[in-house]
Amino acid sequence: MATTPLYKNSQDVIPNRTDAPTSGGYYIFIITYLVLLSAFGSFVNDMYIPTLPSMVKFFHCSVSTVQLGLTFGMIGLGVGEMILGPFSDRWGRKPILIAALVVFAIGAFCSVWSKSIEEFIWWRLVQGLGASGGYFLARTIPADMYHGQDLAKVMALVGAINGFAPASAPVIGGFVSRAVGWKGIFWILFGFSLLLLVLSFIFKESLPKERRVQGHFGIAFKNYIYLLKNKQFVVHILLKGSALGMLFAYISAAPFIIQTHYGYNQLQFGLFMGFNALFVACGAMVALKFKPLRNGAVFAGRTLFLISIGQFICLYLVDNVWVYEAWNVALIFCMGMLFTVANTLAMNEGRDYAGDASALVGLVGYIFGAIASPLVGLGDILHSTAITLFVLAFITLVFTRMTKVLPPDLEPTTQSMHATGLPKYPTPLSTPKSASPANSTSAAITMPASSDSNQKSTPLP
Repeated sequence: MATTPLYKNSQDVIPNRTDAPTSGGYYIFIITYLVLLSAFGSFVNDMYIPTLPSMVKFFHCSVSTVQLGLTFGMIGLGVGEMILGPFSDRWGRKPILIAALVVFAIGAFCSVWSKSIEEFIWWRLVQGLGASGGYFLARTIPADMYHGQDLAKVMALVGAINGFAPASAPVIGGFVSRAVGWKGIFWILFGFSLLLLVLSFIFKESLPKERRVQGHFGIAFKNYIYLLKNKQFVVHILLKGSALGMLFAYISAAPFIIQTHYGYNQLQFGLFMGFNALFVACGAMVALKFKPLRNGAVFAGRTLFLISIGQFICLYLVDNVWVYEAWNVALIFCMGMLFTVANTLAMNEGRDYAGDASALVGLVGYIFGAIASPLVGLGDILHSTAITLFVLAFITLVFTRMTKVLPPDLEPTTQSMHATGLPKYPTPLSTPKSASPANSTSAAITMPASSDSNQKSTPLP
């Protein structure tokens, strides 16, 4: 079975879309819109956390019952991504985005008029399903349009918001709930979804018809299997998941440590969280300075592990809020770097199935977050937080080491280019035995000939 070497310059192999803007008015619009979509998914759950006590009184229910609203929202986000990912690969991004925003708007509007906590919880599930569309498409759309460093720049902004939004949403929610009550949160989310819905009509479809999944409908969901056979992609999504698990652990523990243990009020707690959230964005931008990009993950993973040791010692032996805060700033900065690198490399590797790839990135993050969040509340909050952060930092270090030995990033790898049997664009995904070059003037790359295929080579778009 003969092969030809891969091009060293990935830009010669998978160039940006010819119509993908890199400057100008629409470029500013698409970046702003992606940032809003990315923040939307986090705000759906985290913004109403400060209102939980008042909702217990309003619905006359237990704390554990009202917390099911959070659980069902997370379930909706996770399930929605896994369902809508294949749909978007088949029908395009724009119709799925519009439908998802309409579903969320209905869920947010109806939740305000809930007569019981049970009714509210079910509407929270609807909200999660709707919000999932915008959340995963914020990672999917850039992979449709950009490649290499251009993709990394866009993902840095999206990654920064992915880390900033969960930390800042409870702060914003606290101020809003004090002013207008818990229902005001959902009126704001309803208005947010309408704004995104209006802007979606300006958004230009990022997935051309010739690059969409064709054939019988079940083939779209089989792409998950193909992606999970791709070692590079799996390493990147696990790296993102472990880093996001650390962020969820930090967010879950911080209110109890800062307010309950150290005695600060809600406003002061909000200032702590808001200040720290800025360092997620800083880390995301610094990651772009590393070439190759994966070196940023290696640096951040090693630094994060050393910082977790310092935080561990602090939470066990040094009872001082400012020492605790200093370690938090360093931890969050490294998380921001990891979000950018992992998001970019994962979506670059899974670009041919961007909807499915984005869904898996989100799902793995939610799994790590769901496991990490309750662990920090077991026993002494300081000690359990120290242990949880240390363990997650060690897991993250392992995945950064695995990233280091992978083939060069931002270039197509042998595995992502047919070793797992994935058909490549512009060939319809249901008919991998034939290929028609989309651009005869573009540089082509020949692939290993498959024993069950008549084609000798497959040009990459």
